[in-house]
Amino acid sequence: MNGPWRIDTTGPGGGQTLVVANGPGVPRCIYWGAPLPPSEDLAALDAAQARDLTGGMLDRLPDLSLCPGAAGDSWQGKAGLVLLDATAQGVALSLRLDRVEADADSLTLVTRGEAAGGHITLTHRITVAAPGVFALTSHLTADRPVRPMWLAAPVLPGPQHGQTIIDVSGRWIGEFQLNHAPWTPGLHEREARTGRSGQEHPPFALVPETGATDTAGAVLGMAYGWPGGHRMVAEELPDGRRQIQWGHPVGAYTAPGLSFDTAPLYITRSDAGLNGIARTWQRFVRDTLVPWPDAARPRPVHYNCWEAVYFDHTLDRLADIATRAAALGAERFVLDDGWFGRRDDDTSSLGDWTVDRRKWPDGLHPLIAHVHSLGMTFGLWVEPEMVNPDSELYRAHPDWALGPADQVTGRHQMVLDMGRAEVRDHLFHALSALLTEYPIDYLKWDHNRLLPVVDAAQGDGILSLLARLRDAHPAVEIESCASGGGRIDFGILTRTHRVWLSDSNDALERLRIQHDAALFLPAAVTGSHVGPRESHTSGRVLPMAFRAWVAAQRHMGFEMDLRELTEDEAQTLAAVTAWWKANRAWMLAGDILRLPHPDPSLTAELQLAADGSRFVVFAGQNAASAQVLPRPLRLTGLDPAARYRVHLLNPQDAARHSRGPVALKSGPLDLSGAALMQGGLNLPVAWPATMWVIEGERL
Repeated sequence: MNGPWRIDTTGPGGGQTLVVANGPGVPRCIYWGAPLPPSEDLAALDAAQARDLTGGMLDRLPDLSLCPGAAGDSWQGKAGLVLLDATAQGVALSLRLDRVEADADSLTLVTRGEAAGGHITLTHRITVAAPGVFALTSHLTADRPVRPMWLAAPVLPGPQHGQTIIDVSGRWIGEFQLNHAPWTPGLHEREARTGRSGQEHPPFALVPETGATDTAGAVLGMAYGWPGGHRMVAEELPDGRRQIQWGHPVGAYTAPGLSFDTAPLYITRSDAGLNGIARTWQRFVRDTLVPWPDAARPRPVHYNCWEAVYFDHTLDRLADIATRAAALGAERFVLDDGWFGRRDDDTSSLGDWTVDRRKWPDGLHPLIAHVHSLGMTFGLWVEPEMVNPDSELYRAHPDWALGPADQVTGRHQMVLDMGRAEVRDHLFHALSALLTEYPIDYLKWDHNRLLPVVDAAQGDGILSLLARLRDAHPAVEIESCASGGGRIDFGILTRTHRVWLSDSNDALERLRIQHDAALFLPAAVTGSHVGPRESHTSGRVLPMAFRAWVAAQRHMGFEMDLRELTEDEAQTLAAVTAWWKANRAWMLAGDILRLPHPDPSLTAELQLAADGSRFVVFAGQNAASAQVLPRPLRLTGLDPAARYRVHLLNPQDAARHSRGPVALKSGPLDLSGAALMQGGLNLPVAWPATMWVIEGERL
């Protein structure tokens, strides 16, 4: 049992090795990085970690263990476990290794000690979750009630050769903004306390070493897999060591108990810059995490009626729109908010999941029959975790609401207490009845209210309810929508199949949002819709070609009043949709790679088929350039020795100002992978809101 112990995985980003060594207390991670040789002397590696001492220090450097501060060793940084007894008094800890279980794909380290007048056991487990990905969890048990104010997943050392941490923030209609925070002495802390992963602090972080770029260099990736919020602590200690902790928000475990778990902390690394991380995460989500109802089924083109009719539902209007949607290539029709209770606006009826017979006297059957006659499947919007005070459910069960009775509402609604079994039972039966009566193949599951209190039971409860529904109705696909991108994480994606990345259908905003979100999410789960001519969230008026091509970068759909389309707009939308349907099989099974460019007015990516045989480049002009002519766009991810035929799919979108002999405007080019990645391609001059689409095929 003396160790050290190692666990390895290969992967698309280059693979990783993690080595854990024993010590006087809780074991510690002594190495997390590029794969080590199988013959590596782990005892020597452990010995090499010893550090000197100098003035003003203790006579022994406390260990940066998997749970620092849990060994009674005068730890001077943030502790990995803050424990209270049943009377809310702090508990002193002194844990020691009890046993280790190790095999090729897992490592379990069990520590035990006396605390709160009894015994506690802290188990750290590290497993290979997928190629290139480890999953790390902490499990705490006690023989008498305790309450962790903070319980970290296994704590990892931060890299010594990096200068920044890239974490993610955002807002409603402005999700997935990347922040570069410097490593400095002290704390960098992020905490999502809204009860969901949140637009504000999604549970993702990237930790590059100095010099790493989109396409080269060493980067670590971390993602906390739980939909109920999180806390991340990145700390540089006075002695220069760095630690990174992840867990539920502080105080999320609201009552004493005998057993507590963190969510999985998923970790990966890359030798190929941010694109190596993106490749690993995209494949992990698509191929391992998401429980597809039918993985072989093509992802259907959506039509969602929200921005066409809002709450104003009539059969004739929606049937007409459905007919138009099918003619343009839609394959799934989604009826959004307004079909239930007495729901004429957002002030009432959440919780009353029965069809509004004023609007739908024959139920939803006539609309669904019409949708099916057009060759489309049918989806429905729900928001099950919420309740309006003006609802039959709330009047019958006011005690089911989470938090105080006099709380401030959000969007005129309150949150149901998902920690209560009777609440989950009620919601299961209400939703199951709908899915049994009607042939519904998709639920758009919304979450438009922040929680009034932090409570881990809420996150556990929604995962439990979703699992029960999936077991009862395995063919139904579920989308995670929370005011757009407010609940996107690797926990909710173990139960769902699509995320609504943002409530913004402004294609200029979407271009940036989905470009940065692709560091974590594959195209197959990322919903992107062609919005109205005038965006409902920004007021911008954008050309149909740009709106359609931005949606075609991900899981494509439409969300507008199709009756507003001109003949030219309809033709353009139908043509792009047909192109997407012809290419979705290889695109959605491939990798999205960032294409760095010196001009910030260009947002570009390359989508590469899994076998490398073909690719498509999307180069979006997001603003007017400060330059006279575009600089060459270098590609990435190609075989340098192979030859490729590339052609511009849409030369007709060139601006009138583009009047020179750009080769791509004239026809295809045959070039080597080396030429495309080193020399690049010259693009035509473009006005803002232009998307160049360049197809490539390996010869």
